[in-house]
Formats: sequence, C-alpha cells, structure tokens
Amino acid sequence: GIFPAQHIAKLASMGLMRVTVSPRYGGSGMDMLSLSLIVEELSRGCGSTGSIVSIHNCLYANLLDRLGTDDQRNRFFNKYPSETLGAFALSEAGAGSDVAAMTTRATQSSNGSWLLSGCKAWVTSGVEAVAGIVFATIDASLGYKGITAFLVDFEEAKTKGLSLGRPEDKLGIRGTSTCDLLLENVPISGDDVLGSVGSGMRIAMEQLDRARIGIASQAIGIAQASLEEAVTYAKQRTAFGGTLIDLPAVRTRIAEIGTRIETARLLVRKAAVEIDRGQ
Repeated sequence: GIFPAQHIAKLASMGLMRVTVSPRYGGSGMDMLSLSLIVEELSRGCGSTGSIVSIHNCLYANLLDRLGTDDQRNRFFNKYPSETLGAFALSEAGAGSDVAAMTTRATQSSNGSWLLSGCKAWVTSGVEAVAGIVFATIDASLGYKGITAFLVDFEEAKTKGLSLGRPEDKLGIRGTSTCDLLLENVPISGDDVLGSVGSGMRIAMEQLDRARIGIASQAIGIAQASLEEAVTYAKQRTAFGGTLIDLPAVRTRIAEIGTRIETARLLVRKAAVEIDRGQ
C-alpha cells in the first residue's frame, strides 16, 4: 500500500483534516454529522483515505480541541500544518479490549515532568504522525483509575527515546500505516497531561464513541461503492438471453443490499446527531 500523501494535502487545503476543530486553531468548526458525511464519501472512493481522515479527526484533532488547554491547542495545532497527522495510542498487545491491563508506565519526576515507558500496539498513521495522544498508567495497582492521557510531540520524542516498530503488512486498508510505538523513558512536560491525571480511561471511552461514528461511516462508504460496482456489473454481464439485472432474483438481492446500507446510514447519522446534541 502507498500512503495517499497528495490526497491528504488536498483535503487539508479544503479544511477536512480539522473538520470539528475551532477556526481559531485552523479548523472548519463543523460537527460530527458533517464529519460522518465526509468520511463516508471519501471511503466510497478510497477506504484508506477515509480511514486516515476518520481516525485523525475523531481520535486526535477532535479530542485535542475538546479537552486541550489553550496552551496545548496553540502548541500542537499551530506548530504543525493541518496536513500533518496525529495518532491515538491506547491499545497494547496484552491490553486491547481490556484497557485497564495496560503496562505502559508514566513515572512522575520531582519537577512535575513525566517519563513514559512501554509499547503501544496497532497505532494507525504511526509512521506519518508528528504528534499523538498516548495513554499510560501512573500506577498499575490503580487499574483504570491510574490511566492518564499524554500529549506527545513525536518529532521531538524521536530524539528522546521514542521509536517505531515495523509497519504491519495488512490484508486491507493498505494505504494507512499501522505500527507499534516503543517508548523508553520518553520525557513529557507536566503541562502535556490531557485532562487530568487518572482521567484517561473516561477520556478514551468517550472519544472512542466518536470514533465509532467515523468507522461506521467508512464502512458505509465502502459498502456503497461495492453496491454501485455490483449494479454496473449486473447491467453489463449477459446471461440467460439478457443481462443479470433483468433477473428478478438479482434485482431483489440488489434491493435488499441497498436497503441494508441505507438503514445503516440513517442509524449512523442519528448517532452523530445525538453526539452533537450531547446525548
């Protein structure tokens, strides 16, 4: 797979890499419903591009804009242009769905700064990302109450203990990179805690709800493109003295698929509206 760099640069020029971010920080100031429509249409043309835009917007830009302090937003949004990507590093090899089992550790120094050590797995756009939100525990015995979110400048951290694992050779969505983040006593300023110490689990779960809108929109876009290809093929393929589209069984099947896609689309848009309303 090839990372669609030209697509991302073009989308950034259209304001689509910071869809829900305040215009004050270079964003378009739109809502989750708008982002859902954008991701669906992009995914209809390219699933990888849709995935990159979805995850960057839902799990990095939207989260930083919602919960970041003015100082954090100024530093991270203004330092890097909008075509650069951010990452979301939550999962670990032994702590996928069981987030509380994470072992990446944040140790606080006497001056209030932190050192991050551990390995985060399956980080989307990890190769290209210039910054990210990394989750670590301040004390494993605290369970989910110890999980904390940290803003990490990857470009700086790569000279201070951050390295990348080998990109995964995936079966699909190959235009996106997926890799591990290896942290070896990476220094983080005390000002780069996102939210408050110990609030990482709540932050992650709330943000993943938003990300599910993006993932579902991506799936709908891909499904819509698949349906359109099937209809085109059915109109061209000849069989039994006519084209496939003339066969009642084929037309019925296409109608059923179209109905399922439209049903899913309406459910996703309803969910996006409810998030926008704070429900």
